[in-house]
Amino acid sequence: MEVLVKRAFSDGQLNFLVGVNILVLACAAVLTGADFLDPYNLQSMASQIPELGLLAIGVMLAMISGNGGIDLSGIALANLSAVVAGLLVPGLVAPDEAPQLYAVVFCAVALTVGLLGGLLNSVLIAIVGLTPILCTLGTQLLFTGMAVALTNGSGVRIDGAGFLETLGYENILNVPWSFALFAVIALAIGAWMRFSPNGVRLFLMGTNARAAQYAGVPRIRMLMMVYTISGVLASVAGIVIAARTSSAKWDYGSSYVLIAILIVVMAGVRPEGGYGRMICLVLSATALQILSSTFNFLDISNFFRDCAWGLLLLLFLASSRIDLRMFWSQAPHKGGTATRPPL
Repeated sequence: MEVLVKRAFSDGQLNFLVGVNILVLACAAVLTGADFLDPYNLQSMASQIPELGLLAIGVMLAMISGNGGIDLSGIALANLSAVVAGLLVPGLVAPDEAPQLYAVVFCAVALTVGLLGGLLNSVLIAIVGLTPILCTLGTQLLFTGMAVALTNGSGVRIDGAGFLETLGYENILNVPWSFALFAVIALAIGAWMRFSPNGVRLFLMGTNARAAQYAGVPRIRMLMMVYTISGVLASVAGIVIAARTSSAKWDYGSSYVLIAILIVVMAGVRPEGGYGRMICLVLSATALQILSSTFNFLDISNFFRDCAWGLLLLLFLASSRIDLRMFWSQAPHKGGTATRPPL
């Protein structure tokens, strides 16, 4: 037990995110009053975390793989998954007559769309060799265009039937079902990254691609796995969004790409690849959700919010490039001379 405690406190990024959560929560309580800590408001915040958290996990996996890996198509694929399921399933199963079957078929259709979208990204990146950021930017536009074409730009009503209603509105032990689902998925993928052979190969690819090649890591298969998982996670996010809002629309969460990347970078995941911890990502998503809810309580406009997310992203990206020890080693000592770095 003592070893686990020491190991936990030795992680500077984890300690930083714990401190950020405590600080943001305390500031929110002071600025907005006791209503912010009301159990209903805390449950409301928890129910909104999975949407961004699931998308951020996909971005994290792509970043860890290295070589400029990233997935910008997450929210577009999530919206497309919900739109296709919302249009197709009512014609197959009547939600009033068989609510549980309707929910099962809805989830199956949405997950299939996410799987196909993830496979498209994985083939273009792993086999065709497209640059991840340009490829997923292109598929983001493709998925959005398909959703617009299917709906003529309007929203699709989703019947909250069966366990979709449970997922969107009900709690288990005072915890929203959607957050419980997110926690289970995060725990499963975190364990996969930490303990499975493919998880080790993923980190090795991001740390040193040449060493991974010499070690026999199947790069194409690993990249296909990463981007396919990211696509499936996007469809799960689409299901959660549809269950919570009872609707699906092509432009839902227009700023989610930026926020998902911010969550990942704030969690300490290096854009160069090779590092990432699931617990840090969960804490990062929690901190940003608390901050977003604080903005809502203070009635701050969405434009300022997007500006704040962009500024935070730039700050964290810049801080990951700066080594303060370098400035410390070059600072003047008592004798008035600066220490020169070794040649």
